[in-house]
Amino acid sequence: MAKMNPGFLNLKKSYLFIEIGKRVREYIAAHPDNKIIKMGIGDVTQPLAPVVVAAMKKAADEMGVKETFRGYEDSGKGYDFLREAVAGYYKSFGVTISPEEVLISDGAKSDCGNIGDIFSENEDVVVTDPAYPVYVDSNVMGGRTVHYVNSTEDNGFAAMPDESMKPGLIYLCSPNNPTGSVYTKEQLKVWVDYAIKNKSVIIFDAAYEAFISDETLPRSIFQIEGARKCAIEICSLSKTAGFTGTRLGYTGTRCGYTVIPEELMLETPTGEEISFMQLWCRRQGSKFNGVSYPVQRAAEAVFTEEGYKQTRATIAYYMQNAKVMSETFDELGIKYTGGKNSPYIWFKCPDGMDSWTFFDKLLNEAEVVGTPGAGFGKNGDGWFRLTAFGTHENTVEAMQRVKKLLSK
Repeated sequence: MAKMNPGFLNLKKSYLFIEIGKRVREYIAAHPDNKIIKMGIGDVTQPLAPVVVAAMKKAADEMGVKETFRGYEDSGKGYDFLREAVAGYYKSFGVTISPEEVLISDGAKSDCGNIGDIFSENEDVVVTDPAYPVYVDSNVMGGRTVHYVNSTEDNGFAAMPDESMKPGLIYLCSPNNPTGSVYTKEQLKVWVDYAIKNKSVIIFDAAYEAFISDETLPRSIFQIEGARKCAIEICSLSKTAGFTGTRLGYTGTRCGYTVIPEELMLETPTGEEISFMQLWCRRQGSKFNGVSYPVQRAAEAVFTEEGYKQTRATIAYYMQNAKVMSETFDELGIKYTGGKNSPYIWFKCPDGMDSWTFFDKLLNEAEVVGTPGAGFGKNGDGWFRLTAFGTHENTVEAMQRVKKLLSK
């Protein structure tokens, strides 16, 4: 009989968002006529920008004409036109990368979860706690040992290195999911220096970089001196431009990109050095089908002048929701992070409640769905995440319900 990967035995029994979905479905089944407002999963509500839709339709039409039909994209890295557009986008905030260092993917979650394939199962991994579950779960599946550095109220949910740890792999996310905190350039410099000293690789999840409005805060780890020696950056169009699965209609394909500096190397079992880019391209060539031509043309449109204008208007819409949420918690006198340069609000549960107890209370008494912080790690218990990706109307109504509930 074939044997299972033992790493799966070490996973939590239920994935956070599956458990949330289960509880919400049970509540709806018992109260079918009531209005539930969902602010838990970070799915967008605004449609794709018109310029993106037009580009996708045009590309789809091309696929129906013999002269412009396209089959497999043969590089495995994504089409040159999109890789060049991404490199051009980085220049807008002062980072120079080559299109050859950009690899197109089906989203940040996939790359964050799959990047571990490149590393030895004996490699120690450092993850901030609380953290997006994929960082932990994918490495547990891979048989690696995960160590945690603490993000807490005391350090503004911005964990710093533990000098006693010597990891091979480090996961950082800024703006952070779930806490909404953002690392400063000075803080990221400490992490970069730490990684270089320990010959570690930083996996930097920058999926929410477009929500940063404070120009003093870094939008890319490559704004930090030395980062090209030790870091990989993973980005997504899911939130920046609404490219979540349901927002691409008939294609069902998401789109993101990973930036791997050409000089980033790993050590082989025999002690030689090998290009990380070479290894990742080999992995993707074996296990990934690529992103369709119409979706890549749609993504290219995001980085045009008109695409930038339209997608930024959508981001401003969501950040107005975040402002409504922030003002509510300011009025209630409840501690929180996020909401300023992030689409997430991370607030302290009232009356010392644990986060799952508060989840049930919020659902049953206010009919608002959020995400319990305990699902992101032990430091998340007693905290709660709400997203700004709803409609204005639902956000305002949800905050009125929260205010009523917490003012009792």
